[in-house]
Amino acid sequence: MRAVFNPLAAGATILAWIVTLLFAGTVQARSLPDFSPLVEKLSPAVVNISTSHKAPAGGPRFPGLDGPEGEDPGVDDFSEFLRRFWGHRFQIPEQERQSMGSGFLVSQDGYVLTNYHVVKDADEIIVRLSDRRELVARLVGGDTRSDIALLKLEGKNFPFAKTGNSEQLRVGAWVLAIGSPFGFDHSVTAGIVSAKGRSLPNENYVPFIQTDVAINPGNSGGPLFDLDGRVVGINSQIYTRGGGSIGLSFAIPVEVALEVVQQLKERGSVERGWLGVQIQEVNRDLAESFGLHKPMGALVAQVFDNTPAAAAGLREGDVILDFDGHEIQWSADLPHVVGRTRPGKTVPVQVMRERKKITLPVEVGLLPEDGNDKPSAPVKKKEKPLPLGLGVEDLPEELAGRWELDGGVLVTQVREGPAAAAGVQRGDVLTMIDGHAIRDSAHFAKLVAGLEKGRALPIRVVRRGRPFFSSLRVEDG
Repeated sequence: MRAVFNPLAAGATILAWIVTLLFAGTVQARSLPDFSPLVEKLSPAVVNISTSHKAPAGGPRFPGLDGPEGEDPGVDDFSEFLRRFWGHRFQIPEQERQSMGSGFLVSQDGYVLTNYHVVKDADEIIVRLSDRRELVARLVGGDTRSDIALLKLEGKNFPFAKTGNSEQLRVGAWVLAIGSPFGFDHSVTAGIVSAKGRSLPNENYVPFIQTDVAINPGNSGGPLFDLDGRVVGINSQIYTRGGGSIGLSFAIPVEVALEVVQQLKERGSVERGWLGVQIQEVNRDLAESFGLHKPMGALVAQVFDNTPAAAAGLREGDVILDFDGHEIQWSADLPHVVGRTRPGKTVPVQVMRERKKITLPVEVGLLPEDGNDKPSAPVKKKEKPLPLGLGVEDLPEELAGRWELDGGVLVTQVREGPAAAAGVQRGDVLTMIDGHAIRDSAHFAKLVAGLEKGRALPIRVVRRGRPFFSSLRVEDG
């Protein structure tokens, strides 16, 4: 029997297909998240940050003037050239440099989180709120390795963002960024989490969150939100070939940022754990040779002398598989977990040695200031108490002359205590306490010994040449 073509039936079938496709597309569109309520709720906590600082002598370059081997000459070279013709009357005026970034309020009393590179070396930090208020911020402290800075605004009842848990964030989850790319305040972009625990070159202590959210210059320091409206990361870096966003953005996990903030509040600086080893990745052939069923762990290529690793008995050729309960899948995982371990803590470390798994107790050391694995003694658990939690030394003549100071002491160390609570940082100069001018370190110790307990006392601090007063309360006992 020959089939008879029925155009009406065919048309009805095609129409049904079209309706089905349109309905499916509508359902799919409706399943995508609507970010509007989140943006309206979260935007007041996001701020624009602008900074300015005077360019140091010899810092600025004169474009278009080629020096030896194609390099631009510095101010010192060029000014010397001009002085030959104009004499010593010629002077290069100071130039003011400006930078811009983003940040967000994390407390009602005015604490702001941002990237350290946004505010580093700034003479003045201006924070602009969503209601267009512009406030001068004080830098509480900053950490170069994590690129986190904590700022403080004077005032109260600020809108603030709540923090979430990036460890519970799933790859593929939707995330939202609010910031000031190229100075356009409160720009909103969205995307998904591309990966977690990413290590970047020269960034050993941050397990970055990778996203495809559009991040551009000016977004640095801004928050990355989950769909519950909680901050899960701080947008920090992008991978780009042309200077713009290509869908490879990296955020600092909020847990890392909060640990840094806590230490900045307590002591004005950040301490990280340290082993003192050089490590490398384990490939398939190495895994087989060490008796591993798959490539994993961190292979110890070198153990430095007089380090925590040497004291614990770690050897070259050991493969670190687990550190304090954290499985080490990739060698880059190890610096992350070691750096976040409190110096002085003894932790179990599982290694593969001679095709057998053994566990060693390791007392974690303190990462050296320069961040290199140089030999150093493990951190001591008991430290000598410091007056007010401060280590000080006599004010260097060069610094006194530069800042026109007649006396004072240079702060070389800040531990948890009254001074840290008052916002004193390493590198500050204390010139007055409780109305008494400080002559030198011996005089400072004498004045501190006679301070009245339990009362708020004024202290005068000079930070990068700028004086200000803060209140300090001496603890009882």
